[in-house]
Amino acid sequence: MTVAKQLYRLQEVDLEIESGERALKEVKSQLGESQAVIKTQKQLELEQKRLEGLSRQQRSAEWEIDDISTKLAAAEEQLFSGRVKNPKELTNLQHEVETFKSHRDQLEEKALEIIDKVEQSEDSVAKIKSELAKLTAEWQRQQKQLNEEMESLKATLADLKDKRQRLVGEIDSEAFEFYQSLRKGKGIAVARVEQGICRGCRISLPTTDLQQARSGNLVQCSSCGRILFLP
Repeated sequence: MTVAKQLYRLQEVDLEIESGERALKEVKSQLGESQAVIKTQKQLELEQKRLEGLSRQQRSAEWEIDDISTKLAAAEEQLFSGRVKNPKELTNLQHEVETFKSHRDQLEEKALEIIDKVEQSEDSVAKIKSELAKLTAEWQRQQKQLNEEMESLKATLADLKDKRQRLVGEIDSEAFEFYQSLRKGKGIAVARVEQGICRGCRISLPTTDLQQARSGNLVQCSSCGRILFLP
């Protein structure tokens, strides 16, 4: 096997490692909390607090209605008992009864409005909970998938790095150092030659370069400086 072919095989492994490391970095960036889940959790907390406040208002209104109803019942009992004979007292009692009734009607109307709001808030809480459950389940599924993908990528990268070590051990040290310097400067150090053209710069190669490359010598492209590899 020529040195150029060894270096080309090494480059293929290096490119696979780079691709795998980019993929691993991307997977890791997706692991962690879900902004959609966090946002929905906050919406749920706000709506639950709103529901708690409305429920307190409802209980307060119901207590007021019970209180005013008790006072109304007592006033009506006294009004219709026949015990009060004084016309002025009767008028006052009648006015008191009417006032209690008016106040109770207002409270009941207010309570109905609060009940409507409570029901709407309960529906909203139920919907947000359902949405949160779906988002959480999807997030958990994705996290599991990402973790599995991450472990698979780590295993693949470990194999590739082992393979690279074996390849490096087979390559002349000077050729390897030269390859490393080209990779650092150009990204692609070894270029395939197809139909007399360097695939690194897409320039037709001189016959002398092609002949030397075919003979197995380490030849650089006279245009881009990359090592030439003839399959």
